[in-house]
Amino acid sequence: MNLLKSCVLGLAVITTAGLSVQCKGDKKENQEQNVTQKDSVTIEKSEYGTTTKGEKIDSYKLKNQKGMEVDIMTYGGIIISLKVPNKAGVSEDVVLGFNNFDQYTKDNPFFGALIGRFGNRIGKAKFSLDGVEYKLAANDGPNSLHGGPMGFHKAVWTAEEVKGGENATLKLKYVSKDMEEGFPGNLTVFVTYTLTADNTLEVLYEATTDKKTVVNLTQHSYFNLSGDFTKTILDNVVTIDADKLVPVDETLIPTGKLDDVANTPFDFRKPKAIGKEIETANEQLKRGKGYDHCWVLNNQDKGFRFAASVYEPTSGRVMEVFTDEPAIQFYTGNFLDGTLPTRDGKTYAHRTGLCLETQHYPDSPNQKDFPTTVLNPGETYKTKTAFKFSTK
Repeated sequence: MNLLKSCVLGLAVITTAGLSVQCKGDKKENQEQNVTQKDSVTIEKSEYGTTTKGEKIDSYKLKNQKGMEVDIMTYGGIIISLKVPNKAGVSEDVVLGFNNFDQYTKDNPFFGALIGRFGNRIGKAKFSLDGVEYKLAANDGPNSLHGGPMGFHKAVWTAEEVKGGENATLKLKYVSKDMEEGFPGNLTVFVTYTLTADNTLEVLYEATTDKKTVVNLTQHSYFNLSGDFTKTILDNVVTIDADKLVPVDETLIPTGKLDDVANTPFDFRKPKAIGKEIETANEQLKRGKGYDHCWVLNNQDKGFRFAASVYEPTSGRVMEVFTDEPAIQFYTGNFLDGTLPTRDGKTYAHRTGLCLETQHYPDSPNQKDFPTTVLNPGETYKTKTAFKFSTK
């Protein structure tokens, strides 16, 4: 009997030990899974420069495990670089930019910057709200462009980083003071960049005000999906889900009407190479020196949806743009003139980058028939855009 008890007791000890080992093994496996989840994205913070006012500027590099990384700095919320794999799996930079901070503080065509308080142009640099006229800085001929010379692209943003699971997130904040660059109201702005595991960069814009104002935020990266900045973007194949265009006058301010894109060089409803019709004899192309226009996106009542795509045949890279905005500005780098330095000591030549800026229509504060850009106290401006990268 004692021998039987001893055997049973021994078996119980062995079983318990086995269960203990198994539990420890399960716990270790779970810990490893958690580590893997957390390590599927990383965020690296580093010092990037100092403004003339002595403000320290940091950069944040968001990386995932599929070879995509985006580097963002707190000056202007600027995307310094964005690397994505080509069809051979080689990650290369696909946005135009500089290799030092000082170059970003000089005049440049808004490379990689957050744009506000009002993206695109406002005619004659003025608008009215409730009978009060607000005068803005004229920094594009007689018009105001991208919030003025000291717009959000020149602001120093505060940053908060969040990492966990398969997303890496950088949340930027800026408070635009009442009458800054001529715009009314203290505007509190948050822009959240999120890099996902499927090679998508999401941009969420949020804003509140204490006084009636106008808001139209966007992101102004110049893309060259080839990764070779000596190449033009003319062979890139573009699709834009838009039946109508916002035509402009000689100073690139909307005429107030909307034109059908059918049977014009502006029809990108089916994939088309940028260079196919960009030199066509067309008054609108002449005024923009190429494509520099706002397309009226379809299905505006559907919310977040497909807006446009770009395919670069040599690298095989594809960029799809999704948004809940009513329009998109397609710009083909027509004013790049070979004077700005690339990262490797060359220069950015004519049409070596393209922009797809999701937004409201230009000059909306002065166009009563356009969707409103007015933001009232107690309301929250909120809009989202995503850039999804793949290959084919």
